[in-house]
Amino acid sequence: MKLKTLLGSGILMTALAAMPTLAETTLKVTLQLPLKHHLGQNMVDFKNEVEKASNGDIKIQIFPSAQLYKDKEVHHAVSSGAIEMGVMSVTQLAGTIPAVDVFYVPFMFPTYDKVIKATAPGSELRTLLDNEIIATGARPLWWQAYGGVALLSKEKPIRLPEDMAGMKVRVFGKTLGEFAKSVDAAPTVMAGSEQFLAYQRGTVDAGMTGITAVGPRKLYQVMDHLTLTNHANIEFMTIINEKVWQGLTERERDILQTAAVKVEQQLRDKIQTLETEAAANARKEMNVIELSADDVAKWQQVTRPVLDSFIDNAGPLGQQVIDAARAL
Repeated sequence: MKLKTLLGSGILMTALAAMPTLAETTLKVTLQLPLKHHLGQNMVDFKNEVEKASNGDIKIQIFPSAQLYKDKEVHHAVSSGAIEMGVMSVTQLAGTIPAVDVFYVPFMFPTYDKVIKATAPGSELRTLLDNEIIATGARPLWWQAYGGVALLSKEKPIRLPEDMAGMKVRVFGKTLGEFAKSVDAAPTVMAGSEQFLAYQRGTVDAGMTGITAVGPRKLYQVMDHLTLTNHANIEFMTIINEKVWQGLTERERDILQTAAVKVEQQLRDKIQTLETEAAANARKEMNVIELSADDVAKWQQVTRPVLDSFIDNAGPLGQQVIDAARAL
């Protein structure tokens, strides 16, 4: 009996060793925003698509609300391999690749149609930037629409460029800072999470933010006016460590890429609706100012020097992306 048991156990172990093991891949993702935000929901959609298509062989583990890394830390965390994937604002790469700030060159993308063309997978502009980003060790899986940039102000409404003269303005990037300087305002770089207190305490007089952020961040409680300038466009992206990507099987890469294309299009299709709803909700709480074509022309004229500053800073690649944008 004992010999039979040992023999049976040995046979069983040999049989088990001969069976192919099911490989399970877990990819961790760092996200700055809560899951209820539209970028968070976009990531949840991606997770569901991937896990369903892979029959659970690929697991996506999301760490929202900057639990692991702040926005400015995401690129290094992913490119170094500290985490497999991350969601970040494209402008966070401006220190390494200044040309990514093309989306903050004033009025370079004045219509939503032009934004769609510029950010479309395979477009000349996006390909130029994606290739530069891949060279840093992090591959863009998909771009995520966040929406246009608007101006917030407290006591004084802003309609024309001269209305900003002398104001201290919250910005979130070098090129937006140049925009502020071009209208004789003083820029202060500040994280989105710091806006509320800065406006409440009067640290700054005005600020730039995405329209869709006004409600979730309750900025209407501390600011009086919202000016829909739409002078810049905010883009986020989900990146994956390049070595991790190359180490995946062809099937795994195909599943991830297919899901990425699907959720990118889903978000791009509904961002206009989200912005329209955000503006409508803001009107209930604030004075919302819309600009006429003549107003926009005045802003374009005054802020034109920002383009030259961008090209000087971004070099040949900056000129290439500007040319690509103009060709749209």
